[in-house]
Amino acid sequence: MIKWAITFFFLALIAGLFGFGLIANLSFGIAKILFYIFIGLFVVSLIFGRRMTRSRT
Repeated sequence: MIKWAITFFFLALIAGLFGFGLIANLSFGIAKILFYIFIGLFVVSLIFGRRMTRSRT
C-alpha cells in the first residue's frame, strides 16, 4: 500500500510541475500572443468594415 502512496505522490509532483510550471507558462504565453493577434485582426476588420459600409452609401 505504501508503494501506491509513493507512486501517487511522485505522479502528483510531476503533474504539478507540468500544470503550474512548464506547460502552464507555455500555454499562457501562447494565449497572450493569440490574444494580441486577434485584437489586431478585430481592429483591422473594424476599420475596413466601416470603409466598406461608407463607400456603399
